[in-house]
Amino acid sequence: MPDDIDPIKQLDAMLGLTPDPTLIPRPHPASLEDDALLRQCTLGKGRSGGPGGQHRNKVETTVFLTHEPTGIEAHAGERRSVTDNKREAIFRLRLRLAIGVRAVVPAGDARTELWRSRVSGGRIACNPRHRDYPAMLAEALDVLAACRWDEKSAAARLECTPSQLVGLVREHAPALARVNEERAKKKLHALR
Repeated sequence: MPDDIDPIKQLDAMLGLTPDPTLIPRPHPASLEDDALLRQCTLGKGRSGGPGGQHRNKVETTVFLTHEPTGIEAHAGERRSVTDNKREAIFRLRLRLAIGVRAVVPAGDARTELWRSRVSGGRIACNPRHRDYPAMLAEALDVLAACRWDEKSAAARLECTPSQLVGLVREHAPALARVNEERAKKKLHALR
């Protein structure tokens, strides 16, 4: 077989499947450095109500981010500092991008350097509040989507256990809901 023939594309062609036109090239936007991600965003500031005293009502500390290529938005305004709210808005945007955007998964070894550094002996080590979590979640969802939402196939490609993969996704309820929505379309049981 010639090297330029992708076995996944060949299998898709035999099954009558067409590539998803909504896939974006790697790197996934959730894995970009803050500066690179912010260059793709529109940043806005505003005021928000709620607890925090007079300072909160007089100063525009709420940060709004819109990722221009996708239209995905996030905001944060619960802190009194613009810097703290910006950091939180970026993290929330990364999570929303991880759920809402699918990147192309290469044939062969699909793992990024980040994934390799965070997985050892089939176990995934990443706290859901850590800066790396959205990128790890995005990679997991990309590979799940490439494996037609089958957790066992995706775990094999990511060289982790299926329970570790499901555990990573389960840490963020909207991600688990998205996976189960996609699995329901394929007539697969919901993950818990």
